[in-house]
Amino acid sequence: MRPAIHTEPTPAGDLGGPALRAFFSLAEHWKLKGAEQRTLLGDPPESTYFKWKKQQDGSPSRDVIERISYLLGIWKSLQILFPDPLQADAWVRKPNAAPLFGGHSALERMLSGNVADLYVVRQYLDAQRGWNG
Repeated sequence: MRPAIHTEPTPAGDLGGPALRAFFSLAEHWKLKGAEQRTLLGDPPESTYFKWKKQQDGSPSRDVIERISYLLGIWKSLQILFPDPLQADAWVRKPNAAPLFGGHSALERMLSGNVADLYVVRQYLDAQRGWNG
C-alpha cells in the first residue's frame, strides 16, 4: 500500500512545511519533473525550489500555499473518483476530451502557470464527484 498524502489542518502560521511535504509527495505520485513542479508552484527561483525540496520545509508565499491547496484538492478528488491509486495518479497525464481540456491532459492545462487553471481543474473534478462545497 502506498503512503497517503497527509492534508490535516495546521495552524495558519505553520503551513509551509506540511504544505511543501505534501506537494513533494504528490509530485512523486504524479511523476512530475522538476520543471513541472516549479511551474505548478508558481515558478519560484531555482535556489528556493531546491532548498524547499531538500529541506521539505520553508516559508512559501500565500500564492504558493494556495497553489498547493488546489493541487491537494485535485489529488484528493482523483483518489475518490478512481479506486485504483495508480489510475488516479495517471489521470493527470491522459488526454481528456472534456471541453475544458480540448483533448489535452489536465497537467498540460495546469502547467499554463496560472493559478486559475489549477482552480478550474479542481472545480471540474469536484463537479465529477458531485461535490458543491
